[in-house]
Amino acid sequence: MSTPPNDFAHRLKAAMQAAGYEARPTVLEREFNLRYAGEPMTLHGVRRWLVGETVPSQSKMDVLADWLGVDATFLATGRRALEVRDSSPPWGSDLSADDKDTMAAFLGLKAQQKRIVREVIRAFAKAGKA
Repeated sequence: MSTPPNDFAHRLKAAMQAAGYEARPTVLEREFNLRYAGEPMTLHGVRRWLVGETVPSQSKMDVLADWLGVDATFLATGRRALEVRDSSPPWGSDLSADDKDTMAAFLGLKAQQKRIVREVIRAFAKAGKA
């Protein structure tokens, strides 16, 4: 029987495989928790996503979609989102051209690379305050 959690589970497995990951709870738990800033998910919790028992919250869905390189609306519902996006960059106009290029390069990185860059920047910022 087709239910929203079952349908989500199929899309999640397909997205994981398309991104080069095995659709296994241990892989999902590790990769998700590397990227999610909130309370870490348990192995049992992510297993329930993969077997179609539950669907994650929107904030968790957004993290999954970003990690797997898919649209969050599609991952959640199976439908493509129709939206109009602002074509201006998400940072202010007061940045130098070099800073804008750096931000654009950062946004093009994979999620794991972004996490590392964020940690380096935070370490420099913290050291600068000391």
